[in-house]
Amino acid sequence: MYIRMAAESDIDAVTEIYDHIHDEEESGRMTIGWQRGVYPVRATAETAVSLGDLFVLEDGGKVLAAGRINQRQVPEYAGADWLYKAADEDIWVLHTLVVEPSANGRGSARAFLEFYENYAREHGSHVLRIDTNQRNSAARAMYAKHGWREAGIVPCTFNGLPGVQLVCLEKKI
Repeated sequence: MYIRMAAESDIDAVTEIYDHIHDEEESGRMTIGWQRGVYPVRATAETAVSLGDLFVLEDGGKVLAAGRINQRQVPEYAGADWLYKAADEDIWVLHTLVVEPSANGRGSARAFLEFYENYAREHGSHVLRIDTNQRNSAARAMYAKHGWREAGIVPCTFNGLPGVQLVCLEKKI
């Protein structure tokens, strides 16, 4: 597995992962809390590539996972009970971590989290944040397994999705 900065040529593959996740959610095989046509969509990947903060995980030449890594804390984070206080410029955030459903269970999410931690460390940060929908029990269990602390649940409209119970998570490395 190899993780690198995404390029415009990766947008189709990342959008395909979004679509496959929507397929799984609509069939009832996954519960993420996303909605096709609302979030995430092709423009989600396009914006991230244009801002230079989308990373992709490749295995055997195929993009199997993607996520944004930046220092942008969404306004909803103000409602969380953060244990690890730090200046905004000292915090890194992982947004919209996605794994191709057919690749679930092969370590892609774990590898991406390890990359994220190393990336933040290399940029001088020791405080990390991430969020997920309360409905996404699989992600919450995975984050807990890897040492993430839930700092609160914030009711909100998030990424255009009303009624989200946004689980805010943190980790100090």
